[in-house]
Amino acid sequence: MAGRRKKGLTPDDRDLWARVAKTATPLNSRPAKIETPPKEIFDKPKPKTTAKPIEPFQLGAKAKSGLSGHVLTPSISESVAKDPLRMDHRTHGKMLRGKLKPEARIDLHGMTVAEAHPALTSFIFEAHERGLRLVLVITGKGKDRADDGPMPVRRGVLKHNVPTWLKAPPLGRMVLNVRESHLRHGGSGAYYVYLKKSR
Repeated sequence: MAGRRKKGLTPDDRDLWARVAKTATPLNSRPAKIETPPKEIFDKPKPKTTAKPIEPFQLGAKAKSGLSGHVLTPSISESVAKDPLRMDHRTHGKMLRGKLKPEARIDLHGMTVAEAHPALTSFIFEAHERGLRLVLVITGKGKDRADDGPMPVRRGVLKHNVPTWLKAPPLGRMVLNVRESHLRHGGSGAYYVYLKKSR
């Protein structure tokens, strides 16, 4: 093999090479033509963006709030007021105007949730058993407190929980209506609870 390289191609090799060269097609030596896109593409105007002008401001001025001020959930007062009425309209009107005197009352103000729930349950059971119709449940409005944790705590935990407890079993089957009381009986810090007739 080494001797062959020194001598070059043999006549057979040259003949074979000539036959292969005849079958090969030469590559195009000219560079390929690159088509440019039509001029209209470049001439299209860019869409205009309507940016809001920046309002002038002064250092130290109060910024305008970007919030819409919408409250996603209604207040507990609104929720209780929207509950369906299941008692006599005339009696209901008198009750809201503070004309009816509650026959019994319980003051949950200052209790924890763990203390208030069983106290309310036994009070409603006893009032219903005695045949009372209108009772007053004092919850207080709740006090403002510093936010001490990652989860926000609503003001007035009992004020929010009492209507739920009164609608849920076992108390729900004895209660006709729950409404915030008139100012003379505590206003938004207390609830009128109108009970069903005991059988």
